[in-house]
Amino acid sequence: MTAIEFNTRIISEKGSLKSYALSLTHNLEDAQDLLQDTYLKAIKYRAKFEDSTNLRAWLFTIMKNTFINAYRRNTKIKKLVSTGDEIALNRAFKQNSYEQSESRINAKAIIKEINGLTDEYKVPFTRYYNGYKYEEIAHEMNLPLGTVKSRIFLARKILMKSLEQFKK
Repeated sequence: MTAIEFNTRIISEKGSLKSYALSLTHNLEDAQDLLQDTYLKAIKYRAKFEDSTNLRAWLFTIMKNTFINAYRRNTKIKKLVSTGDEIALNRAFKQNSYEQSESRINAKAIIKEINGLTDEYKVPFTRYYNGYKYEEIAHEMNLPLGTVKSRIFLARKILMKSLEQFKK
């Protein structure tokens, strides 16, 4: 089968492939992306297609595997990405040896105290706490590196003083 014949045959399956993509994704834009990815892979791996096999089944298999791989990849990414509050709560729970319910109260108190800081201390402190490096924070805030370090240090001191009630 020539490349032109192959391309014509895969395009003739567009309607059924699009319906299948919609049934997998439940979203028109995602279905169109999945259809496009399927076409790209089919054209890329055309040499692996045997003329005696069912082209429609081959295309559906490519689409199904592409969808499954994307789903798995997105699931892994969602596990890695958390919001700043979730990270703060998780760290507070790990560092706290109190009961679960008391830990939640303490974590909420910590977040409340952090949010109570003035922006000059809160912004660099939360950026640092969320994994940014001193240099990145200084560049983002257009401040000298020493100022950023000092503000983070002072924010820690303010928080430690305001959270003394939770020490045992």
